[in-house]
Amino acid sequence: MNVSLDFRPSRWIPLLLLLALAGVPTVAAGMEQPFWTAFFARILIYAIAASALNLALGYGGLVSFGHALFLGVGAYAVGLSAFHGLGSGWLHLGFALAAAALVGLVVGAISLRTSGMAFIMITLAFAQMGYFLLVSLKQYGGDDGLPVSATSRFGPIDLGSTATVYYAAWLVLVAVLWWMARLRLAPFGMALRGARQNARRIDAIGLQSRQLQLAAFVLSGMVCTLAGVLLANLNAFVSPSTLAWTVSGELIVMVVLGGIGTVFGPLLGALVFLGLEEVLKGFTEHWMAVFGPLIVLVALFGRRGIAGWLEALDRRSRPPEVAAVAAVSNPGGL
Repeated sequence: MNVSLDFRPSRWIPLLLLLALAGVPTVAAGMEQPFWTAFFARILIYAIAASALNLALGYGGLVSFGHALFLGVGAYAVGLSAFHGLGSGWLHLGFALAAAALVGLVVGAISLRTSGMAFIMITLAFAQMGYFLLVSLKQYGGDDGLPVSATSRFGPIDLGSTATVYYAAWLVLVAVLWWMARLRLAPFGMALRGARQNARRIDAIGLQSRQLQLAAFVLSGMVCTLAGVLLANLNAFVSPSTLAWTVSGELIVMVVLGGIGTVFGPLLGALVFLGLEEVLKGFTEHWMAVFGPLIVLVALFGRRGIAGWLEALDRRSRPPEVAAVAAVSNPGGL
């Protein structure tokens, strides 16, 4: 991430938002409203998952409609380990990352043999296979799900508390956003974005676009499974519904809503998506009839989503020559 002395709205507004989110548990405790801690923890967790999808979708151009599979892998790594008496968070995390890497490698290697609509449908098919596999495992609750009997413990830190899960999710999200910002301008990230735009040219210079995309898909799945680990601890419950195709669709909407290929877009998209959903539920039971058209309007009038609107504020707040230099030095925005 380039260090700049100008305070661009597309950068400082999300940073201020992150700082504000750090104080949610304190404010919620002062108001005696623990619901808000759990609600915003869910937003942070889905922002992590959306950021993971953004690596594949925004950077690599891989429209995965099955990323809920990785969310479920992380959740069930915690649930199944706890079921068998393993309470170590390091074991939960190790099982989740190893399983996500293996699943991502298999799914990615097969899916990347196709492109376009076929890629979308194959990733969806793998996620549905995972869903029906877990539904069939009656000894682990099947369709009814499985309570997490032992939350993840990392030494003295136990994720059995909502506030602890919240701060863990906040720290993980900050680390993921920092990593994504660095990755955009790293050689791997630039080659990956180049493969999205013109795979033949990347192949011609010997970088092998398919291997770049496979690596991005696996990394994306491993980051997404971190969100699944946190989600299982937050809910103290895991269910096959985590792998439902609707969850994958929600993650795609969050990325599109926030801004595809931007660093802070997934955070903004998750916040607006889940926040607007909660607000509309308070007004009407037919909230989906209002929510759907609003999402369509945002997609129609904001090609780069909320992050794109913030970038437009950047251009308005700076002289044209400065904005042109910034656009060249930092293409795609943050």
